[in-house]
Amino acid sequence: MASSSSLPEKLHVLRDRGLEALGKLPEADKSASSWIGHVSDGEQSARAANFNTYGFHVARDFVSVKKAAAMIGRMGDIVEEFWHPGDPEQPSAVFRTDSEQTSAQGSSDYFLDSADRIHFFAEKDALNEDGTVKTSEKLLALNKAGHGLHQADELFREYSCSDAIKDLVKDLGWNDPVIPQSMYIFKQPRIGGEVTSHQDSCFLHTEDINTGKPRQSCLGLWLALHDATVENGCLWVRPGSHKENLRRRFNRNPEHFAGDKSKPQMVFEENDDAPEIVWEGKLPDGSWPPPSEGLFANGFVPVECKAGDLVVFPGTLDHLSLPNYSDLPRHTFQLHLVEGEREGFKWSDTNWLQYSGEGGKFGKFLPIKK
Repeated sequence: MASSSSLPEKLHVLRDRGLEALGKLPEADKSASSWIGHVSDGEQSARAANFNTYGFHVARDFVSVKKAAAMIGRMGDIVEEFWHPGDPEQPSAVFRTDSEQTSAQGSSDYFLDSADRIHFFAEKDALNEDGTVKTSEKLLALNKAGHGLHQADELFREYSCSDAIKDLVKDLGWNDPVIPQSMYIFKQPRIGGEVTSHQDSCFLHTEDINTGKPRQSCLGLWLALHDATVENGCLWVRPGSHKENLRRRFNRNPEHFAGDKSKPQMVFEENDDAPEIVWEGKLPDGSWPPPSEGLFANGFVPVECKAGDLVVFPGTLDHLSLPNYSDLPRHTFQLHLVEGEREGFKWSDTNWLQYSGEGGKFGKFLPIKK
């Protein structure tokens, strides 16, 4: 890892290069094909053009700083009331996105049962063997909380179904959106780990309701609750990669659910018709430490945000984030939508996330109506 004396200077260079790369993107094409397949009679809005051309759009000041602070405060209250690390009645769980992801998430009922409630997942090195936290403040040990905040908490539900969300997703082409998942990501100071390269549809995939063939419709809405910068682990995206096929799917393992409990609950299934990406499930070589030449060489750019900014992108966009090496937090609230049955989509019954008795159906998924 880079020495502390050289890192700030290298991060400054990284920011400048990122701004330069974003500045070189040509003006978005207002006639670009809709990613979701929506046909419009009129000219696309600027945000829809950005989204369809490059695979992402940044909505500045999407919520107020006051609203972002309220969401941070609410999560602090939820953690204080409901997370009791070390309590034998509450499982201890960690969250990983590296090569150990299948064993970490793929062998835990606590992960599976989080679909429609709020469960807590610690950073990989934040817990003692007895499940107690190593930090002086338990909130600082958390990686994420999920995956049903939009169902279980009034404040997060209010945001998830707000008019601003409805207007945005409608403009981008989602006509019957439903919410399968939400997450609160903490990205803790100094210990907040990287999130490796992935496509969100890997974990939230849909199918054509008539043919049963894969037909992706996931939409990610990444809300910055603190300023997100190159210092504290902002989002990195690969513009244009949303036009690539889905590389793999995180599925329920039929062997496990058929009764062989020696098998992991979830497995990755590779898609043969996707481009070969050597950094799938990891960071490209040369990503860390800065100046992160490997990221720029492979087409990634950093997307810095102020608190209240929203980054929206389809489920096939390749994205990641680097570790938080700063003393500052980088909390985000991340919402995921998919298109509903009235538009010809079906929730895949191989998805890890299923509500009880609702495999392959949208069931209790929260609809967004306009």
